[in-house]
Amino acid sequence: MISEMLGLWILDYWGVGWANWLLIIGIAGVGGGIPPMIERRRRRVLENALPGMLSSLSDSIGSGQGMQQAMQGIVSTQDDLISKLLEQALDESHSSTFEAGLARFAVMTRSEQVQRVIAIMGTAIEQDAPLQEILYKLSLDYERLNDLMNQREVDLSGRSLLIMMFICVGLPLLIAFLVGLFAPWSNGFQLGFLNNTFALFFCAVSMYSVAVSGRMLGRLRDVLWFLPIWGFIGTYLYIVPYHLIGG
Repeated sequence: MISEMLGLWILDYWGVGWANWLLIIGIAGVGGGIPPMIERRRRRVLENALPGMLSSLSDSIGSGQGMQQAMQGIVSTQDDLISKLLEQALDESHSSTFEAGLARFAVMTRSEQVQRVIAIMGTAIEQDAPLQEILYKLSLDYERLNDLMNQREVDLSGRSLLIMMFICVGLPLLIAFLVGLFAPWSNGFQLGFLNNTFALFFCAVSMYSVAVSGRMLGRLRDVLWFLPIWGFIGTYLYIVPYHLIGG
């Protein structure tokens, strides 16, 4: 029933039934690709909240509070993800040292940026460095860094999406329309070999364009999971529209 509704039988009709297997693999791949996306979004939420936390710590220490007291103040006044992780780490540190709690917090964030900051803070505490000044400068530096990273991601996301939409969607539909209009199979044109060639071509270039888009964003490993489904989409959007237009 679903196969008839989506026109998947048309792929078998034109000898590209392998694309249906690509669809099955692609659906499984989407299931594998979603968790890394969720994890990355979680990490970026933490990293974007980091400058605000550092600024609050700097203000609290400047008012005469200690580091541990300042962190407890953040836990009690904020309700975001980074404060919840900090609260959990501080609760677990009651049975150990404060430094161990900071290390635990850094590990729980799974963010290299946060771990780097915690390492700097630990070194500053050990050497009795001026924490207020260090934390204030760190907050400014990481705020600028995150602004640049966010702007870069917005710019590159638009470009990568444009590449994917043109190559994976626009190009197959355009070629299918032209071939179906000027060489319709209903008029006796024998295009079995040509259609198979185009199907393989659009499958390959769709996968390649998605990989290039992922590489542009620095997330090639994450997008590898989505290559099969985009390969299917490129093939489907050529064969099925050609069959309908040419018929």
